[in-house]
Amino acid sequence: MLIGFDELKTTTKKAFLNLGLDEEQAEICAHVHCSSSADGVESHGINRVIRFADYVGKGWINIKGKPKLLKAKGVSENYDGELGIGVINALFCSERSINLAKEHGLGLVSIKNTTHWMRGGTYAWKIAEAGFIGINWINTESCMPMWGSDVQSVGNNPFCIAIPRENGEVVVDMAMSQYAYGKLGVYRLAGKKLPFPGGFDKEGNLTSNPALIEESRRILPTGYWKGSSLALALDLAAAAISNGLCGSDMDKNNHGSCTGCSQIFIAIDPYLFGTHDEIQGMFNRRIEAVKKAHSIDENHPVKYPGESTLERRKKSMSEGVNVDPTVWEKVCELANKTNKK
Repeated sequence: MLIGFDELKTTTKKAFLNLGLDEEQAEICAHVHCSSSADGVESHGINRVIRFADYVGKGWINIKGKPKLLKAKGVSENYDGELGIGVINALFCSERSINLAKEHGLGLVSIKNTTHWMRGGTYAWKIAEAGFIGINWINTESCMPMWGSDVQSVGNNPFCIAIPRENGEVVVDMAMSQYAYGKLGVYRLAGKKLPFPGGFDKEGNLTSNPALIEESRRILPTGYWKGSSLALALDLAAAAISNGLCGSDMDKNNHGSCTGCSQIFIAIDPYLFGTHDEIQGMFNRRIEAVKKAHSIDENHPVKYPGESTLERRKKSMSEGVNVDPTVWEKVCELANKTNKK
């Protein structure tokens, strides 16, 4: 079903207020969740509101928590997230990385003891829209098998990189699995099969049925052994740079998805050694070459990463945001509860 962005945001904000968030927190979280859905990432937008509510109720998210500076060194800063709201913590760290890059040409911010940031691409887009190259990633609890295993033994550990091309940002936002669990849920709720095999069923057979993959918990690493290897390296790097928990530490705590995780945010001035015109000209030449590449389907031209997001965003704002009816019903129920603040 399609819902106008303003209605979607107003209702979602009421839901957050009823969870005890203050006006500013609720406004920020509603905007981020609704914008993610508007960009076509329903799995980490509106679909995550109910899980957020569950975690607040369990005490796994401290809505009073704020980033606490632990140490600063050169172009880098390290924070304790105090298990605060992941979206707000991550936006803060993104802004700090941008400010450090404005001063030094590069800014690196790490945060430990934080919570789920929802769509990782939110922060890569933010850094790119500010005119900087953005790189950010997160570690998670074990939710994907290492290659050669049939049990969950490494995190999915999303990785994002964004290029500030003024004629359309180039943004990669990817999980280390072929499909994240949230995306499996989107396809299952829609009654659809995955475009490509995304994991194994309980018998060990590759399948495009999202429900069978959710049941087995055996999602397929991107690039098979390459995806799970990169996931492990990202986990170790995030934990080391933030001096925080690694995935197996989170496994022991067993507090759901990403609670207590480590996150990294990097902003880089693209004009460190080249002029604005030189770098933007190079960006445009490269993307023009991509778009001229021969397409195997004349109805689907080759696109650069981020192009479809910009198209979906424009369409959502004019025609409405796609929301699963079951998810929307639950968000409305939460929004209509008596505010307990």
